[in-house]
Amino acid sequence: MAGEPVRRSGAGRTRRRGAALEEAILRAAVDELTEAGYAGLTMDRVAARAGTNKNAVYRRWPNRLALGIAAYRQLATTVPPPDTGSLRGDVLELLRQVNRHWSSPLGAVLRELLSAAGGASELLAQLQERSGDAAAAPWLTVLGRAVARGEAAPEALHPRVATVAVVLLRNEFVVRGIPAAPDGVIVEIVDEVYLPLVRRRGPTRDRPSGEVSGS
Repeated sequence: MAGEPVRRSGAGRTRRRGAALEEAILRAAVDELTEAGYAGLTMDRVAARAGTNKNAVYRRWPNRLALGIAAYRQLATTVPPPDTGSLRGDVLELLRQVNRHWSSPLGAVLRELLSAAGGASELLAQLQERSGDAAAAPWLTVLGRAVARGEAAPEALHPRVATVAVVLLRNEFVVRGIPAAPDGVIVEIVDEVYLPLVRRRGPTRDRPSGEVSGS
């Protein structure tokens, strides 16, 4: 009806709907996660901070964990891959970036979320800031440069091979329950596993016909 005033909620505030309300809730969740960590994140506190009710939050995120993961993904940033001029330097820096993140306040939130997610594979998948292919992109970038320089075999340019180093580092975090891996572990992963793997990739090409691996 023409001339009808806009409905408002609260003290003179325009009622938000759709994307605007979702953005407000997510922003409130980010603020709560930053200030109190996942342990202090509650649907009630987020709703109050966003100026809405708890039902509006639950309609968009079915539980606290889903909301926490969405908020974490807003906080996580993408860092351009390093370019030190050598494969060893690039891989060391990439792993050290991951190590710094894991031991940072944001990394502490990530550890809380991983612990809360437990075996919920669909939620664990959401914890990845990017899709699997995109997550491998910086590793494929530095490995591609190494191939061009003759530091690695072309056959190594595969996502599973390229990301072996970071998978091994994350295994240290998960299995050992540590907030940060010693730098010696990072160097060992690079020098004893990663570099030999990508430099000598393609053993089937050198193996005599009919030879079985491990014989």
